[in-house]
Amino acid sequence: MILYDLSCPKDHGFESWFRDSSAADKLIKAGQVPCPVCGSTKVQKAPMAPRIAKSSTKGELTAPPAKKTDLAAAMEKAAEAFTELREAIEKNFDHVGEKFPEEARRIHYGETEPRGIYGDATPTEAQELLDEGIEVYSIPRARRTDS
Repeated sequence: MILYDLSCPKDHGFESWFRDSSAADKLIKAGQVPCPVCGSTKVQKAPMAPRIAKSSTKGELTAPPAKKTDLAAAMEKAAEAFTELREAIEKNFDHVGEKFPEEARRIHYGETEPRGIYGDATPTEAQELLDEGIEVYSIPRARRTDS
């Protein structure tokens, strides 16, 4: 696993873990790594200082600690779960795109028939919906390869 500092065009900085450097490049290029602040998928690696661990033994390679491999397995399992969740949502709910906040309000206030919907909302719009008592959830765009 490798940790990268990332940034979006609005200069929001954030970190994300990847399996390896090539996986990071592939996911970023495919637009599968959204900015957690604004949702932009036009992110890039930010300059960062390398983190090099000192070793007391020279020239000997050691296996990664079990905790790191356990973390990698857990992250892989979580990514698979998010992919399954997203696929179930896309199969069973109506996509309303950028009209999500408006449509969620219409359903909440009884102006239209209740149904499962998904779409896009800014973090501010999502918070406003929550403040109004409208239940919404943010689902990561994990491992989408069909976009």
